[in-house]
Amino acid sequence: MRVHIATDHAAFELKNYLVEKLREAEYDVVDHGADSYDALDDYPELVIPCAEAVASEGSIGIVLGGSGNGEQIAANKVKGIRAALAYNADIARLAREHNDANIVSLGGRMQSLEEAWEIVDTFVNTPFSGEERHARRIEQMRNYEER
Repeated sequence: MRVHIATDHAAFELKNYLVEKLREAEYDVVDHGADSYDALDDYPELVIPCAEAVASEGSIGIVLGGSGNGEQIAANKVKGIRAALAYNADIARLAREHNDANIVSLGGRMQSLEEAWEIVDTFVNTPFSGEERHARRIEQMRNYEER
């Protein structure tokens, strides 16, 4: 499975940790940056290309920042993206099962590295349930997005 990942300076350490863990788990990781720590970088410039890649490939993505809020918002501006802010593994699981989320957003300042890995591992390994009620709601959002 291919996993795209992006961050700004606020979660630079977390991104590097997650890239290493994902590669150890034999995922095909595409790192959209940041490539170095820059306290003045802007997350939209990094997150939006990551989200575009996820949307065009039908893959999975991870976006990171200080809280994860702005990154989730930026990712959700890309057509076809359903980014969910997850602060624990249960929310990550529900985002996949119920919303078929294709990007998870985390805050680098919100949990330990190990907790972040649990969230990401849960997200990438949980399939969409396919239940009719959830599929119907996702289709309603797709229809709105097309208008």
